[in-house]
Amino acid sequence: MSRPVPLLIGAIALLALPACGSGPAAQSAAGTVTITNCGTPVSFPVPAKRLFVNDGNLIAMTLALGAQEQIAAVSSVQRDAPTLTRHYGAVVDKLNSVSPEYPARETVLAQRPDVMVAGWSYGYAEEKQLTPATLRQQNVAAYVLTESCRQSDGKAARGVVEPWQALREDLANLGKITGRTTAAEKVTADLDARLKTLREAPTPAKAPTVFLFDSGTDSVYSSGRFGAPEAIISDAGARNALSDVDDTWTKVSWERVAAARPDAFLFVDYPPQSYADKVALLKARAGINELPAVKENRFLNLPYALWTSGPLNIDAAEQVRKALEGWQLVPASGVTPKFDDRPGN
Repeated sequence: MSRPVPLLIGAIALLALPACGSGPAAQSAAGTVTITNCGTPVSFPVPAKRLFVNDGNLIAMTLALGAQEQIAAVSSVQRDAPTLTRHYGAVVDKLNSVSPEYPARETVLAQRPDVMVAGWSYGYAEEKQLTPATLRQQNVAAYVLTESCRQSDGKAARGVVEPWQALREDLANLGKITGRTTAAEKVTADLDARLKTLREAPTPAKAPTVFLFDSGTDSVYSSGRFGAPEAIISDAGARNALSDVDDTWTKVSWERVAAARPDAFLFVDYPPQSYADKVALLKARAGINELPAVKENRFLNLPYALWTSGPLNIDAAEQVRKALEGWQLVPASGVTPKFDDRPGN
């Protein structure tokens, strides 16, 4: 399964999409709906009958809406399959998985989709000629994950709205595209109710700082204020160490990690760098191994589909809150996670 890849994005001359945001959908003709996606009005067939969905977080969105019968094919699901099965049941095994990683354009078109659901660095890529523009030339409507909308012409930075709002917009839009607006409203209502419980939990005098560690070697891949981890960490009662970075997923230096002096590290679980590899790296690196989080072994490892924008973000927030309470970094509360998504549990 694949994930956002910053090096590819940084190396490519990006085709621009205007600032994202999703306004009200307008019925433009029988059987179609027009939705503002990444600042551009886009028409979709409704209800979509043959969705091609890439990546675990976007697959989770369609499953949360109950649209599994409308999914013609998926890609990048294998590594997230256990997590998705835990949350959505045996239907995950029945999905038509046609690529273990990000798909080629030919792979997508071979499935004859009427709509593709993906994002920039979540499947769409100019170097593969798999973009909303190239898909439209083949009469395939392309939906772009709101979290991934590019900020401006020629820039790699993504994200233009608050992460929870980005998720709400995607759920509402995909609900319209699949003809499942009632389901979208129910998923959003559950999200908001659980967020209310988190936000009413007692807070410490000073919020602990946590660092989201996606992967790292010479530098560290993490997430700024427009990524889903910002919302997850903040509503769990902590502060994202990169809350001042205007991007979704981005690279920072090891010096930036050390300067943050995080009270805890949160890990994105996916290959090829394992949880054990990441912990060993932190404990072996001079300066980093003296940080409070490392010395106290304050580590929480959760699957990719919980960290990337999608309906499982609220589960991540609840589980991060529980971990923070266990480390005595925030006061005890009545927050009870619905799931335990730590690998191996």
